[in-house]
Amino acid sequence: MLDEALDFCEVAQSFWQKGELENALDALDNAYALILDVDSQEDVKLIQQKEDLRFLISKRILEIYASRNIVVTGNHDEIPMEMNSHVEKELKRFSGYEKDFFLQSFARSGLYRPYILEALRKAGLPEELSWLPLIESGFKVTALSRARALGLWQFIPSTGYKFGLKRDRYIDERIDFIKATDAAIAYLKELHSIFGDWATVLAAYNCGEGRVLKVIRTQNVNYLDNFWDLYQRLPNETARYVPRFYATLHIVKHPEKYGFTNLVADAPLEYDTVDVNRQVHLKDLGKSMDIGMKVLKALNPELRYNLIPPENYTLRIPKGTEEDLLAKIDTVPTSRLPQPAYVYHRVRRGQTLSTIARRYHTSVRAIMRANNMRRSHYIRAGKRLKIPQRGYTASRHTTTTTETATIPASGKHYVRKGDSLWIIAKRYGTTVQQISKVNRLSSNRLYIGQPLIIPGFKTEPLPDTSKLNTYSVQQGDSPYTIAQKHNMALERLLRINQLTPRSKIYPGQKLFIE
Repeated sequence: MLDEALDFCEVAQSFWQKGELENALDALDNAYALILDVDSQEDVKLIQQKEDLRFLISKRILEIYASRNIVVTGNHDEIPMEMNSHVEKELKRFSGYEKDFFLQSFARSGLYRPYILEALRKAGLPEELSWLPLIESGFKVTALSRARALGLWQFIPSTGYKFGLKRDRYIDERIDFIKATDAAIAYLKELHSIFGDWATVLAAYNCGEGRVLKVIRTQNVNYLDNFWDLYQRLPNETARYVPRFYATLHIVKHPEKYGFTNLVADAPLEYDTVDVNRQVHLKDLGKSMDIGMKVLKALNPELRYNLIPPENYTLRIPKGTEEDLLAKIDTVPTSRLPQPAYVYHRVRRGQTLSTIARRYHTSVRAIMRANNMRRSHYIRAGKRLKIPQRGYTASRHTTTTTETATIPASGKHYVRKGDSLWIIAKRYGTTVQQISKVNRLSSNRLYIGQPLIIPGFKTEPLPDTSKLNTYSVQQGDSPYTIAQKHNMALERLLRINQLTPRSKIYPGQKLFIE
């Protein structure tokens, strides 16, 4: 549901850019309704994701960043070297049974810290923050937490989207060490503008600003004198997080003092970039250039399936290999995304394993085996089932047709609630005067349903319907799940079927798909 809400936020942004305000608001309404249905059950990470989405939706609607009215004091220039019993406890852990973890993490830091340091200097933030990924991920770009936090900086999907990290079938920019670093710096700057105290900023980065603000409010004061005042009230993971960061700073500044005489960092990554517009697999590309796939994967970790997206993509390659790549790229065979082995289905009231199996063109036995089920007759509403996709292809759900879609008359707009002449003119790239003249309007007053001729307007061309397939809507389908099933953008599915985010679909209805 959170992923679907994110998709509707993207659709709303697209509608907004095209001037379709009503559709944009409808998409945001759908996104908000979805997050309201998410049962967080006191799960801190889920609560944070819902908070991020609420913030994003309100920002889209109001176009105003509503800062929180909490004033705090703190040093804006550097992070002080704290030392207390909590920090000492983490120093003992790093010097004891976690020493190997620290050494390995420190070694990996050499790959990425040069860029992180440069980015922090440009942003005017303390350089000590470059050690934050050691605590977050051990400097592993593919580190994944139970809460779906991913990458060096451990972004959850909603926070990543909030700070511009793209995530689709081909890429997840949370894993990209350049893009994720830029997003983390933007997040840290925002948190510092709220709290002003770096220790509190670190705590908020870990458990979310909403949780920390709630704790601060319970102190019955309107500012924070000392981070350690609220330390005991934070979640245990966050309470350890901050002293672990301070312990890291002590070790890297005085390694011998804490028994680290062999701290060695890996050499930084060096690479060139080249724009590629051919969908090829890194393995095939590496083979043609005599470069190991591990090397290409390390430089381009955001590629989820090691597959270059179909659109133009900026690829990182080892230094000095650009000419070789350009000479050979056209000879590398193209590849496609692998068919997922499983999809997931949330059981609805009244469904049985047999009806679910028919929907996904599989068998009851296969579903039982995938979910370790002993009895086929007992499933409950709300349960999440893993559905095996062996032998599943999109063609099973589609049939070629020559039906013609109903396309509205070109150059005409029907007034909707919230419309004004200015809004309509902006949407279609014309002026209020031109619309008034061609429609012979004597005033700017409009009524809902009023037809207006739009001068010079041409509707967005739709694909030839004779070349489209159709999909028969199944019980439980939504435009979002249909778009996902056929690797389409949700907005594209809505447009070619003349739907809006508020449109209802029903079982048996035929929809055009690409």
